[in-house]
Amino acid sequence: MKIQVGIIGGAGYTAGELLRILIFHPQVEVAFVHSSSNAGNAVSAVHEGLLGDTNLRFTDALPLDRVDVLFLCSAHGDSRKFMESHHVPEEVRVIDLSTDYRAQSAEHSFVYGLPELNREAICRAQRIANPGCFATAIQLALLPLAAQGLLRDEVHIHAITGSTGAGVKPSATSHFSWRSNNLSVYKAFTHQHLQEIGQSLRQLQPGFDRTLNFIPVRGDFARGIFASLYTTCPLSEEDAKTLYETYYRKAAFTHVTDQNPDLKQVVNTNKAILHVEKHGDKLLIISCIDNLLKGASGQAVQNMNLMCGLDEAEGLRLKPTGF
Repeated sequence: MKIQVGIIGGAGYTAGELLRILIFHPQVEVAFVHSSSNAGNAVSAVHEGLLGDTNLRFTDALPLDRVDVLFLCSAHGDSRKFMESHHVPEEVRVIDLSTDYRAQSAEHSFVYGLPELNREAICRAQRIANPGCFATAIQLALLPLAAQGLLRDEVHIHAITGSTGAGVKPSATSHFSWRSNNLSVYKAFTHQHLQEIGQSLRQLQPGFDRTLNFIPVRGDFARGIFASLYTTCPLSEEDAKTLYETYYRKAAFTHVTDQNPDLKQVVNTNKAILHVEKHGDKLLIISCIDNLLKGASGQAVQNMNLMCGLDEAEGLRLKPTGF
């Protein structure tokens, strides 16, 4: 019997990417896609890339007792409101793609869903807080160092993201005429993902208190995150590469490469590609992901697979777009 899945907040980018994966997932059947504003409309009328792939329609009903897994693709703040105002059966696994439950707290039972950090806990969990997109790229770049207690100095982070990271609702800094052929910095040193990044680093390296100097940049492309980080490190380049390869040896989607990577290698895939170089006493780490897949919906399906006892990569062997 296939896993029955429901999606809340079905009209946004992350829901569209979820559907692109799940309607072809061999172990899944999409039971409902909820959107009050689109109720009755064809899913493919909003997510136009699904034309010919599905006959699903949006609904304003919430048949929560019909599903095994519930994905929350609501705006930040709305997932918590939904969970507090609706009775979600205890046996239903919930995966939240918002920020609402990423901070560890005695007030909730959500497990932070970064498989490269919490794989065993994810396999046992009923509730998952899916990581943020920037947070995923940055944590994957730093986890091997934290695991060995090697984050001993401040970390400098420069990361550029595609416009889909701002969500489907148009804004002054996301519409095409402003974003095209343009770059801008936003939330310098204060981005909300810093909290979850620090939380994860302290999980591996208790007492970590160094500054994460994070400069987020809006890019003039639709999807992807390209992050470059550097910090002082006593390891040689060869030893650093070995450390990263060893840490990610069993990771389904995180790969370490000798080649200087580019964004097109990960766009439209669930891959994360890492590259390390030593420059004097500084270790440079490059981390590339697709913000909508490994940074959101692809990772959410990866978490679902782990929670449901499936092959972690089931339904996620997506091909890059190339040139």
